[in-house]
Amino acid sequence: MKASRVLVVEDDALIGTYLAELLTAMGHMVCAVETTETGAVAASKQYKPDLMIVDVKLGNGSGIAAVDEILRSGFVPHVFVSGHILAVQTLRPDAIILQKPYSGPQLARAIQRALGITPPC
Repeated sequence: MKASRVLVVEDDALIGTYLAELLTAMGHMVCAVETTETGAVAASKQYKPDLMIVDVKLGNGSGIAAVDEILRSGFVPHVFVSGHILAVQTLRPDAIILQKPYSGPQLARAIQRALGITPPC
């Protein structure tokens, strides 16, 4: 998988750090870890990520609203993460959603789907 610049949007500092380390171990460059909707939008404008991993429910705002705002400037592949994926599937039936808790291989497959990469046989 080609290395991507990844914006992580996660309001839990421990999960955000873990996710950044996991992505780095996969060969990606984490350009920012943001904890709020406003921060995510600003970081997207500043860093122009290739991919976003976005927690749906943020303590200050909404990951879905942040993605909606970011996508107004152009498409950025993204993976939503949530502890309650059914609610997200209702709002975004075509979204790539990863159920918390998730493993490294599950994250890698979700990233491949978001980037349109067909996994090897």
